[in-house]
Amino acid sequence: MADEVKKTTENTETETVAEAVEDIEEAAEDLAEAVEDEEDIEEDDDDAEEDEAEEQAKKKEGKFVDDIIEVIESTLLTVFVIVMIFTYLLHPVNVVGKSMNNTLMDGNRIFMTTVYTGPHYGDIIVINNDMAYFFDQAGKVYEKDITGSGLKECIIKRVIAEPGQTIDFDVEKEQVIVDGKVLDEPYIKQTVNGDGGMYDFPITVPEGYYFVMGDNRRESADSRNPDVGLIKKEQIYGKAVLRYSPIKEFKFLFFNNK
Repeated sequence: MADEVKKTTENTETETVAEAVEDIEEAAEDLAEAVEDEEDIEEDDDDAEEDEAEEQAKKKEGKFVDDIIEVIESTLLTVFVIVMIFTYLLHPVNVVGKSMNNTLMDGNRIFMTTVYTGPHYGDIIVINNDMAYFFDQAGKVYEKDITGSGLKECIIKRVIAEPGQTIDFDVEKEQVIVDGKVLDEPYIKQTVNGDGGMYDFPITVPEGYYFVMGDNRRESADSRNPDVGLIKKEQIYGKAVLRYSPIKEFKFLFFNNK
C-alpha cells in the first residue's frame, strides 16, 4: 500500500513537472510570437516613416520646381513688358547742341514717346528734319530740298504754334505773339530777335504743320531757319516726356499750357 502511494505520488509529481514544462514551452512560444509581432510592428513603423519621408521629399522637390517655374515666368513677363515699353512707348534720345538751353543741355539723355495726343503748344518734340516746308508767293506750302544741309538730321524743338494758329513777332519788344496774345514763356533762355527769316509775318500755320522754336532763341535753328521751316506732322518722331540723365537732373518734361 505504501508502495502504491509512493508510486502514485511519483506519477503525480512527474505529471506536474511535465505540465510545468509544457506551460514553459507555451509561454516561450507566446513570447516568441510577441517578439515577432513587435518586430513586424517596428518594421511597419519603419516603412511608414520611410514612405512619409519620401512623400515629404517629393513635396519639397515639387515645390522647388514650382518656385523655379514661377521665377522664370515672372522674369519672362518682366522682360516682355520692358521690351514692349521700349518698342512702342519710350525711346531714348541723346540731346546734341545748345538750342534748347536751359531746358535741355548738350549731352542730356531723354525719353520720348511715340504714343501721345497733339502735339500742342509747349510740347517738346523730336523731329525728322528731312525736308523744309515754306510758303510760296501764292501762300501755298512747298517743299524745299535741303540735301547737303547740316540740319538734315534729327532735331529737337518746342511747339510754338499749332495748325490754324496765327503767329507773329514783336521785334522791338522781342516777343512772340500767337493768336494776338503775347506768349508767357518761362522756359526760354534768350528772347527772339531779328527778322522772321523766310517768312513775312504774321502767318497762319496750315493744317498738318507746326511752327517750332528752340528755348535758346538766338542760338536755335528752328522754323525761322531756311533749312528747317514748318514741321509737317509726319516728320514728328515723338514727344519728349522726361530727362533721365544726368540722374541728378531727372525731370518730367510735360508742359502745362493752360
